[in-house]
Amino acid sequence: MKLDLPRLYPITDRKISGLSHAEQVVWLAAGGTTLVQLRDKHASPREFYQEAEAALRVARGLSVRLIVNDRADIALALGADGVHLGQDDPPPEAARRLLGDRAIIGYSTHNLAQAQEAALMPIDYLAIGPIYATATKANPDPIVGLDGLRHVREQLDPHLPLVAIGGITAANARHVLAAGADAVAVVGALLSEPTAIARRTVEFFSQL
Repeated sequence: MKLDLPRLYPITDRKISGLSHAEQVVWLAAGGTTLVQLRDKHASPREFYQEAEAALRVARGLSVRLIVNDRADIALALGADGVHLGQDDPPPEAARRLLGDRAIIGYSTHNLAQAQEAALMPIDYLAIGPIYATATKANPDPIVGLDGLRHVREQLDPHLPLVAIGGITAANARHVLAAGADAVAVVGALLSEPTAIARRTVEFFSQL
């Protein structure tokens, strides 16, 4: 069954927002978010576990689904809704065995070849990017662009949800969806002004 993804897929970032993951979930939910990915490339495993545990408690109270970035073991230990894996993480097959059939598993790709390979894996959605230039990664992959996104969408099973990421703002999100994405993953455009996260989330939804 195709995963029902909301069109806006926020990803937390403590460095950009200056807030805990739990606080970010609160503000994102206040703006209408129903699915959030927790991402922290700088925390120790213990610190990330503790942050994710607190965020999950908040998310459960707000009916928000929570996806853990990279760490299938932490997703399992906490009973999170799923995991998002990158090219350098353990393969989706391993995560599926660990988390079971009901878990949401997403997978990052950066070009058509990776996307075609990922489409054969036991995943629920596929992410592609960066669509535009992004400042949230130290060494980003080459820009995919809207034409690249269209090409990937054309080559994939239409039932496999496609999440676009990288440099997406409220101003360009419609173009990204029109190019074939089912959802847009957003970090900086939502989180860079902590006191405005809820307002920016509402504004994003109004553009989608």
